[in-house]
Amino acid sequence: MATQARELPPKQQLPRDDGDDYEDEEEEGDEGWDDWESDGEDAAGGGGLLCLFCSSRFDSESSLFAHCGSQHRFDFHKVVRELGLDFYGCIKLINFVRSKVAENKCWSCGQAFASNSELCSHLHVAEGSQLEGNVPWAEDSYLKPFMEDDSLLHSLSIFDDDEEEDCGVPVERGECSGSNGRLAGPQGNGLNTIIDDCSDIRARFEKAVTTESTGGDKNESLLEEHTERQLKIKRASVTAKEIKTVDDNYFGSYSSFGIHREMLGDKVRTDAYRDALLGNPSLMKGATVLDVGCGTGILSLFAAKAGASKVVAVDGSAKMTSVATQVAKINGLLYDENTKVEQNRSPHVISVVHTKAEELNHKMRIPPNGFDMLVSEWMGYCLLYESMLSSVIYARDHFLKPGGAILPDTATILGAGFGRGGTSLPFWENVYGFDMSCIGKEVTGSSARFPLVDILPSQDIVTDTAVLHSFDLASMKESDMDFTSSLELGLSGSDAAVPGVTWCYGIVLWFDTGFTDRFCKDMPVVLSTSPFSTPTHWSQTIFTFEEPIAMTNEESVADSSLSVGTAECPAVTVRSRISIVRASEHRSIDISVETTGISSDGRKRSWPAQIFNL
Repeated sequence: MATQARELPPKQQLPRDDGDDYEDEEEEGDEGWDDWESDGEDAAGGGGLLCLFCSSRFDSESSLFAHCGSQHRFDFHKVVRELGLDFYGCIKLINFVRSKVAENKCWSCGQAFASNSELCSHLHVAEGSQLEGNVPWAEDSYLKPFMEDDSLLHSLSIFDDDEEEDCGVPVERGECSGSNGRLAGPQGNGLNTIIDDCSDIRARFEKAVTTESTGGDKNESLLEEHTERQLKIKRASVTAKEIKTVDDNYFGSYSSFGIHREMLGDKVRTDAYRDALLGNPSLMKGATVLDVGCGTGILSLFAAKAGASKVVAVDGSAKMTSVATQVAKINGLLYDENTKVEQNRSPHVISVVHTKAEELNHKMRIPPNGFDMLVSEWMGYCLLYESMLSSVIYARDHFLKPGGAILPDTATILGAGFGRGGTSLPFWENVYGFDMSCIGKEVTGSSARFPLVDILPSQDIVTDTAVLHSFDLASMKESDMDFTSSLELGLSGSDAAVPGVTWCYGIVLWFDTGFTDRFCKDMPVVLSTSPFSTPTHWSQTIFTFEEPIAMTNEESVADSSLSVGTAECPAVTVRSRISIVRASEHRSIDISVETTGISSDGRKRSWPAQIFNL
């Protein structure tokens, strides 16, 4: 992607017909794909509230629970009355039921089934004995939304009238509601805002008790218990809202055609995907393909042209899914339900779905692990910026057949040290004959606090290239996106041949992705964003040191009192320990760089760690 987390809470998977084993799925696979259909907005009923048991959606809480009672024998209000559930108990119950339905298990008796249809046929009215004692959803872990941005939780209102009384203190409506108040709004710095706002909630409760309560241990205990529970649900609500806000902004940014023009015009990028898809007929012929983050749909078009039997293109931008649908249609490749029976080998194979990959099962019915191949152009600056990789990993684990192909299947972050030409200093030293070096020094100082995304000319690289970290996209886990590794760099051959001192001003990182012969047996392809290759829209990511480090390749005996990395005692090796982790702000990354210079006699000097946010 042109510019692309905390681990997300588990998403609810819509009920689906799971076979007992993969071989059974293979036998029934054709039937499953023939019966495949996009639920779409109409099928979902057009509302925003998802049924607890099936894919139906409703405009109101009352109509949803009426449907659950009549169609699934789940009388929510009766269960609430019989058990005397409070607001938090209702939240727990809803999340508990959703978690069990995702596992195709009965919420009341726990019996497991092979498919959602069998589960729905089994559902029965819970007997009193099944609900006696400690209910299975009593744990506070069920306060955490099972389904991200569950509209039902935010609209739950059956306790609005009683809530003020239950609080034991006079509280304005909205302060006890997980869907109202300023906490539910868009947030700035995620972690700090959640902490600050939760502290504010506690302060308001304490103030109310001080001014209104009659005192006593009972009130204090009630306050403590209620506040702690309120904080938990507020935190869960804020996190879900915050992620949704960032996602909306993220997908909205891809509604601009300018960014797609830039990506499509990047020949290194687009040619690599074209060659991998069109150049590997043994992989593509008759394959079912999932395109995650389709944008204009160019990868889906390549896949269809290469002989794929079905292509599902997924994107979180409503505008771009509309555009991708039009593009597929005018090119004669859009899937048409009316022709699927008449033409078994129809060229109309592309279906475009507006959704995030994590919520694909909310929008369409597909055979479990029903895709032969997953393709995605998920890479961001410094490879991991925007963290779209987590969506690709989710799609791989939930929708790709065992042993299915993922393109690309490898990714490697590399780095090197750069010299003075990689900074803005030379420019400011001569601006139409005037010395503006004072500006250059200030700009370079700022660069030591913020990463710079720019194209770095290869002649400005002064050290060897080294691999920082490699990923196997076919097997990596989401947690592997956070890592710490080291680069050990000496002067490159050309710079080592020059006597004297060479100054290293910082570290530059880039990435290569591989379409290897593991899956692309006919034509393996490498997409490189190296400064030694043709420039791409990803450029490189530049991290400037607080102060430059003098380097040499010559053996020398220096005064031990001199600092390593100076002109008098240059380093022969620069070691940078780099950590890249997903930041508290969704889709951002934090990068720390710890640098050590090592002299020819083995002495070391370390500089303070630099922290960058991208």
